[in-house]
Amino acid sequence: MAFAPTPQPRTSAGAPAVNTRVALAVVTTIFFMWGFLTCLNDILIPHLKAVFELNYARAMLVQFTFFGAYFLMSLPAGRLVAHLGYKKGIVAGLVIAGIGALGFWPAAELRIYEAFLGALFVLATGITVLQVAANPYVALLGPEQTSSSRLTLAQALNSLGTAIAPIFGGLLILGNTVKSADQIAAMPEAEQLAYRVQEAQAVQGPYVGLGIALFLLAVFVFLFRLPALTESTEQADPVKHTLGEALRHRHVLYGVLGIFFYVGAEVAIGSFLVNYLSMPNIGGFTEQEATHYVAAYWTMAMIGRFVGSAIMVKFSPRKLLAIFATVNVVLLAMTMLTEGQVAVYSVVATGLFNSIMFPTIFALGIERLGPLTGKASSLLIMAIVGGAIIPYLQGVLADNIGLHHAFILPLLCYGYIIFYGLSGSRPDAAAAKGA
Repeated sequence: MAFAPTPQPRTSAGAPAVNTRVALAVVTTIFFMWGFLTCLNDILIPHLKAVFELNYARAMLVQFTFFGAYFLMSLPAGRLVAHLGYKKGIVAGLVIAGIGALGFWPAAELRIYEAFLGALFVLATGITVLQVAANPYVALLGPEQTSSSRLTLAQALNSLGTAIAPIFGGLLILGNTVKSADQIAAMPEAEQLAYRVQEAQAVQGPYVGLGIALFLLAVFVFLFRLPALTESTEQADPVKHTLGEALRHRHVLYGVLGIFFYVGAEVAIGSFLVNYLSMPNIGGFTEQEATHYVAAYWTMAMIGRFVGSAIMVKFSPRKLLAIFATVNVVLLAMTMLTEGQVAVYSVVATGLFNSIMFPTIFALGIERLGPLTGKASSLLIMAIVGGAIIPYLQGVLADNIGLHHAFILPLLCYGYIIFYGLSGSRPDAAAAKGA
């Protein structure tokens, strides 16, 4: 896929900076890592649900905590990135996420659910900083007309991480059957101790390894010369802008809601897939077998993003967004109305059509905003809190009406995305003239 040539950024000393394509390749490694970490929650949830004997709603506190960090920490992350710049902001995000990953070691030793949630919050804070810095950076790293395509390509690497994570987590975290409290109590004391150590190590090893990888990646990015792109930051404008100014643009406001509903729907489906596909009337799989279908769900998102990034060079991103959302409405209706293999494949297939949604909504949401880009970016990242709220609400629905029919909630979310693609994403007159 070819992008239009662009003038190469220059360093403050006037020497040519690194090629933007090389910079894009470096930054996409960040997308891979946070995709991997985010999707690993889908494997952590059934593990912690069994270990702590949680109901669906309480198990969804994993996602509530993780994505709640986006809402609470997005504005501080935006201020941090505005102060440090894109490159140092990315480095800071990697370091914070690494500290959170290392927090799983003491959490597993303590065997306290809330300790896991605390470590997740720190890890998610780091990813929030990465999102605030890296998404607009990629969108701005080239011509505006191909920003959706470029960001979709970067998000394809994010999906590669989400595709690998379920297999990795299934082998290392869900590799052994978790015993119930009664089963543990019936075991001799020495066996109980050995079992608890084993369960702790199932989580400790993977997350400590990820923490080390995050620190090494931070060092790599810090040493690499990246274009500053200060012309599209608040540093380039002496006027102090507010969040309200960004929200007055209709495509930003509707984009914030679009990110909220899209992320909520995507995370809710992924979070419940293992438990849903394990139901006797749906797939009847073991939890470890179900993780392969979770991997397929995210793999199809990756494939869709690679294909979508090429299509959107010539095809309207708005129309493609509306079409993909419509297909997902149909697929979720099918999984709710059927059982067996049809229900399995229809829910997993939603991953393919999720593919272009986040990068497209994000790129359309910051379109033609100039110095307001940073404020809009913070608002859009804050809206990822949908990944905390929608899965929790679906968990409440699942506890009351059954998991099979609880997919009505993500179906309604995709209904809103259809509206955003057809109408809500069009900039108003002020944005069309340039902020």
